[in-house]
Amino acid sequence: MHQTIPQQIVIDCTNLTTREINQKLKALASEGISTKLLNPAGRHNLAVGITQNIIISIAGPVGYYCGGLSDNINIEVFGDCGWSVGENLMSGNITIHGNASANAAASAHGGKICILGNAGPRAGISLKGATLIVSGNVGYGSAFMMQQGCMIVCGDAGANLADSIYEGAIFVGGEINSLGADAKLELMNDTDWQLLEQELSAFNISARDYNFKKVICAKRLYHFKAKDWGNY
Repeated sequence: MHQTIPQQIVIDCTNLTTREINQKLKALASEGISTKLLNPAGRHNLAVGITQNIIISIAGPVGYYCGGLSDNINIEVFGDCGWSVGENLMSGNITIHGNASANAAASAHGGKICILGNAGPRAGISLKGATLIVSGNVGYGSAFMMQQGCMIVCGDAGANLADSIYEGAIFVGGEINSLGADAKLELMNDTDWQLLEQELSAFNISARDYNFKKVICAKRLYHFKAKDWGNY
């Protein structure tokens, strides 16, 4: 039985504008053709707003908002990325083989975003259902106002983790500088470890190599009360 090998188009970004690159990507997605981008040179807004399935490999660093506002997309970046990678991602996968700046996976509704390095401050801010995996550390204010989803950090977490969280779960394998308002630690159970093994094994990471801690909403301040404003 012969397997069909997906067609791949190579695009050299050197002499193209961001708009021209994205137009080419959307045209290829409509035809089901995967692509490899060369010489991205840290351009911002690459592969945004794509709503048809496409596999995109990017050989080099990208700027802010890579893959943002996209649905059913698969992106692999071999380099670092700027702010808000995968912002408002609806579904699909984004993997960064490097470090990420601030706001990784901001407001992402679905899909999976994996940073195989460190992520800056406010990683997973207002996460709305996606899974964010960071193999290294995350900065301060991460998971602020998280509403749903899962965030897995193999390294350390900066100050005020999960401040004003509503729902969802955060797993931290290293040290937590401090928890934010209305966040608390919860004991890990077998289901949690099974989830971690399942999510991390895809990236050749063993959850059992880390002392994971689980953070959830304490729900003491779940409903805002004006008379208790000083607690927020």
